[in-house]
Order: sequence, then C-alpha cells, then structure tokens
Amino acid sequence: MSPTLLRKLTTTIAIALLVVEAAAPAGARTPRQVSPAPGGVRAVVRDAATGAPVPCACAALVPIDAAALTAVTLGEDQLGRYGGCADEQGSLVTGDVAPGDYRLLVRPYDTTRHGWQWVGRHGGTGERERASVIRVRAGTVTNAPDIRLDPPGTVVGVVTDAATDAPVPRALVMVVPYVPDPKYDDHGPTTDENGRYTITGLGPYEWPVQFAAGGYATVWSGGVGSRAQARKVRVRAARTTTLDQALPAGTPVSGAVRVDELLTYAQVLAFDASTGDLAGVADVGSGYALRLLPGQRVKLRCDCAYAPPVWHRDAAGFDAATPLRVRHAPVVVDFDLD
Repeated sequence: MSPTLLRKLTTTIAIALLVVEAAAPAGARTPRQVSPAPGGVRAVVRDAATGAPVPCACAALVPIDAAALTAVTLGEDQLGRYGGCADEQGSLVTGDVAPGDYRLLVRPYDTTRHGWQWVGRHGGTGERERASVIRVRAGTVTNAPDIRLDPPGTVVGVVTDAATDAPVPRALVMVVPYVPDPKYDDHGPTTDENGRYTITGLGPYEWPVQFAAGGYATVWSGGVGSRAQARKVRVRAARTTTLDQALPAGTPVSGAVRVDELLTYAQVLAFDASTGDLAGVADVGSGYALRLLPGQRVKLRCDCAYAPPVWHRDAAGFDAATPLRVRHAPVVVDFDLD
C-alpha cells in the first residue's frame, strides 16, 4: 500500500472515530457500553399555502447536544450526521439515527419556489432555537410536525473592515456555520471584490447570519460572537432585504503545533463553549493564528495529524476540553501531538 493511500485511510478512520464519539449523547460516552438501537424520523413536506406535497426537499437532523454538533470536519456544514429527502409524495423518512434530541433544517430542491426553514410546530422559522425539538428513541420512528414550506426571499449586503470601512473580499456568509476547505472555495455565498454578497432561497423569517474572513474575528450579524445575541435579518417572500456587516480585527489567538507528520489540510477550530457553534477556523503550518472576539468563551480543537483530533488541553472530546475565555490581550495555546 502506498504512503499516500495509507495516510488517506488513516485520516478516514480518525474522522470516523470523531463522529462516533461526538454523535453519542453526553451521558453515553463510557467505555465498552453497547450502543442503543438506532431510531428514525418521519415527516410530510407540503406547500404552506396549498397543502400540496413538495418532492425532493431534504432535511438535516441537527443535534442539540453541543458535542455532537462539533462533529464537523473539512468542507462540512454544522448539520449533524443524519438526513433524508422527500419522495414524490412529499414523504420524508430518515433511518439509522442515534437516539437523542434533534432539530430539523429543511432545504428545498427548488429554492425559487420554496425557502429554507428550521421546522417549528406551527410553521417555519429562521432561528434554530425556535425549532421544534424531536426526540429520537431507540428502535422507534418518531413523527415530526408537518413541514410547511413558504416562498423564499433574498438577502444582500456589503461586508467591510470595521476599522477602515474598506470592502472585505472573499468573506464567507453563512446561515449555517461550516468548515471551509482550503482547496475548494465554492461551498456557499462569499463576497466579491467590492465586499458584496447575495443569499437566495431563505424562508420568510428572521435569520441570524454569520460572517468570516481571514484576518478578522468571525461574527454573527450585529457584530457579536454568539448566535443568541445576533441581530436577525427579516427575510420577506419575493423581496430583497439588505444586511451589511463590519468585521472587527478581534483578539489574536495563536500557538505552535508540534506533530510528527502534519495533516495535508491541517486546521485549528474554535467552537462556542456553550452551544458548539463554530467560532473560527485557522489553517496550520508550524503554528496557527486565529482572531476571536473579546468576551467569547471557546474550546479549541486541532485537526492536525493522521490520528484522532486533539482538544485543548489534550482532551479526547468537546465535553472534556478546557474552555478559553478571550479577552483583549493576545492568547497563546500550543498543541503538542508528538
């Protein structure tokens, strides 16, 4: 077997171990415990106005447990590990789901007719915390509320440097945080050379939006570090809403990374210590450099070696990781994977 193939195989196994660890409920992560039987979720997708079934809309089961939410790797959205798409009759069934509590995010295939939504008990919402909680039990298929899709709207805006007002090109604009891939940059909306962006296909609700760019702190709309504090943008059906955002420099968080063999696309990731939301990503060479907002409380993970990721300080998972309180003074956190 070639060294390159061996490294790829080792990386795949390492990521699989991370996913298994994170997807299990917090109280279930004990040695030699037999995993419970998987469950499932059933729902019907309909047009909110007519009640007609909507085919091909896809749903993601997003875990409430913060540790499970951090099971995200290169190029992935923070959408959990389970999902499914509706058939021609609008019937959506997802199986092989680990028992636990989830919320549903639905992404229609045709976003010119219907917009994204978090699924609430009486309709859609743009706020994750307002979505219905669906409890999946072992060996049981749970009925979720009917999914009623509304017409979409659009958000446009300009991203600028908070200190200079200069436009920020190539900034990521996200309603669901994701880990960017250094090689592929077409994952979602980004700003152009004039700092302008467009998000299409959102349901007509209030949405928090996250902004990230190299050399700046990652912020939610309103310039805050937490989704809960974000200034939501009100999306309206068949209309365009403007949301501009200035990016602050933030506090430098950096450190050395010592490892026998560095992963090809090594990264250090920061996650909100309370919610598990992605709060920052830095590429790794001999070290890394992040920028975070003063006041943020985060947990850092190094996806740096051909081995399972390492959390600060040498912790095996999110729950055991040491939280870092970001203030105004620069912070140094090293990772030693030797």
